[in-house]
Amino acid sequence: MTGKLTTLSLPALLTLHVKIMEELRERAVIRSANNPTGDLAEFLFCKAFNWVQAPNSMKSYDATDTKGYRYQIKGRRVHRRNASRQLSAIRDFDGEGFDWLTVVLFDDDYNILRAALVPRNVVAVRGVHVKHTNSLKFMMTDSVWANPGVQDVTINLKKALA
Repeated sequence: MTGKLTTLSLPALLTLHVKIMEELRERAVIRSANNPTGDLAEFLFCKAFNWVQAPNSMKSYDATDTKGYRYQIKGRRVHRRNASRQLSAIRDFDGEGFDWLTVVLFDDDYNILRAALVPRNVVAVRGVHVKHTNSLKFMMTDSVWANPGVQDVTINLKKALA
């Protein structure tokens, strides 16, 4: 597919991008225009576990389950050129917040590499407070999966994507 894309003009590529984003919005996969990776992560977790997505205005969690647990959902594309696994800022951590941090790591082509449910206490220990933004910085390194209570849910998300 990439070979064919290289022959398209810039306006044609941008038109294709707009049409793809509109189709993903129609399918209820994305909810925003600026974070398709995060939106896809929310869609997949909610589909895999039958969670209910929170309104876009919620700053401390993205979904809830039938037991009332709250989930902060993060997605990260691990690029070939930049393999960083730093998640976007985790805001309002000191407030009511969330019970679980859920993370899915994608490769460049949105194939699922790994996914996990991370208990709040693991985030508290491993996260780094950033005073300037009043948020936590969290790196989803391979060692996170070894922490007590972390659940590997890669298979669940791969099924939801299929």
